[in-house]
Amino acid sequence: MKNQKGFTLIELLVVIAIIGLLSTLAVVSLNNARQKARDAKRVADVRQIQTALELYFNEHNAYPLMAVGDVLGLESIAGFSTYMADVPANPSPQAEDYGGTSNCPGEDYQYESCTADGTTCNATVDGASYYITYCLSGTTGNLNGGKHIATPAGM
Repeated sequence: MKNQKGFTLIELLVVIAIIGLLSTLAVVSLNNARQKARDAKRVADVRQIQTALELYFNEHNAYPLMAVGDVLGLESIAGFSTYMADVPANPSPQAEDYGGTSNCPGEDYQYESCTADGTTCNATVDGASYYITYCLSGTTGNLNGGKHIATPAGM
């Protein structure tokens, strides 16, 4: 009977435990990579929106006028589709679902038209400046996780 070949129950359980541990580590790594990819997309989206807003400003000598906290979208800005065919949407799940701060704006990028000094923001100002509010889940480049505001001066 000592010549039987095969694995003992203990050996099989050890191998199954090791496989389970490795698969758990792989899933955690994948989730972190997905979170970083969503944050990188958010930063790229805001930069793309800023470029389109600068093109709009060059032609109209003002940024688009919108009420405070409006969702940035084509239906809200007449003629903006010339500069940006589709305004990108915030990728899901949102930053606040993955450890972002509780003061994150919500599902979409928020836009506000403002005076040049940025002290007054509403739909009736001169459109000399703007704020785009967006949220990141974690550190991306030189930006930490949480709520951020982009202006003509940068991110």
